[in-house]
Amino acid sequence: MRKEIINKQFDEERALYNSCHADIADCVFAGPADGESVLKESRDINVRDCRFSLRYPMWHVDGFTLKNSQMDELTRAAIWYSRGGKIIGSVLHGIKAVRECSDIEISDSDIVSEEFGWKSSGIILKNSEITSEYLFLDSRDIRLEKVKMKGKYSFQYVENLVIENSLLDTKDAFWHAKNVTVRDSEVKGEYLGWFSDGLTLINCKISGTQPLCYCKNLRLINCETEGCDLSFEYSDVEADIRGHVLSVKNPRSGRIIADSVGEIVTDDPVMECRGEVVIRIGGKRASE
Repeated sequence: MRKEIINKQFDEERALYNSCHADIADCVFAGPADGESVLKESRDINVRDCRFSLRYPMWHVDGFTLKNSQMDELTRAAIWYSRGGKIIGSVLHGIKAVRECSDIEISDSDIVSEEFGWKSSGIILKNSEITSEYLFLDSRDIRLEKVKMKGKYSFQYVENLVIENSLLDTKDAFWHAKNVTVRDSEVKGEYLGWFSDGLTLINCKISGTQPLCYCKNLRLINCETEGCDLSFEYSDVEADIRGHVLSVKNPRSGRIIADSVGEIVTDDPVMECRGEVVIRIGGKRASE
C-alpha cells in the first residue's frame, strides 16, 4: 500500500529519509532548521507540485518521479547517485543538480545549474532549456532532443552522445568526446570539438573560430559554417559543407568539400598533412 504525504512542510535533517512507495504532493522543503538530505535513500517515490530550498534532497534514490516541482538556487547538489527517474515540467536551479546518476529522463524542464550531469549514464534530456558550464562532463550514453542550451565547456570526455533538433550556444564543446552524433542542430562555439574521436555532424549549422582541430574520425554531412576560420587543423576528416568556409588549415587526412573556401593555409605544419580541399563548383580541386 502506498503512503501519501500531502500539503506539509519539512525542514529537518533527513525529514523523509528512506521513504518507500510514497506519493508526495504539494509539500515545501524549506525552513529555519535548514536540514539536509530530506529524501535520501528513498525508493519508489512520486514527488509532484513541491518546492525545495534545502541541500542534497534526493541522494541515492532508486525509482522516482519529480513532476511540476521547483528546486531553487539553494537546492545545491539536488540529485546524486540516483537511478531510474523521470523529471517532468520542473525547475532545477541549484548548482550541480545531477551527478553520478543513471537512467534519468528529463523533459519540459528549465535548468540553470553549473556542472550539471557529471559522470552520469543513460540520461535523456528533451524539450527543455538548460544553462550550465561543463555540461555532462565525463558521462556516457546521453541523448538530447529539442534542447536549447547555453554553456561553455560542454560535453567534455563524454562518450556515446546523440543530439537532435537542438540549439547549442557553447564554447569548447565536445573536447576529447568519443562517438558523438549531432543532427539537425545549430552549434555555436569557439574551438569546437578539439581532440574528439568519432564526432559526426549531420545537417548542422556550425559557427565560431577554429573549429574541429586535432580530431579523429570526423565527419560533416550536409553542414554549413559561419565564421569558421583555421578549421580542421591536424584532423582526419571527411566533410561535405554547403556554402563558404572562411579558411582551412593543415588537415591531416581526408577530404573537405565546400562551395567555396576563403583561404587554404598550409604553412609550418608539425606533422605530415595530406588532407584535400575540393571546391564543389565544376568539381575543381582547390590548390594553395
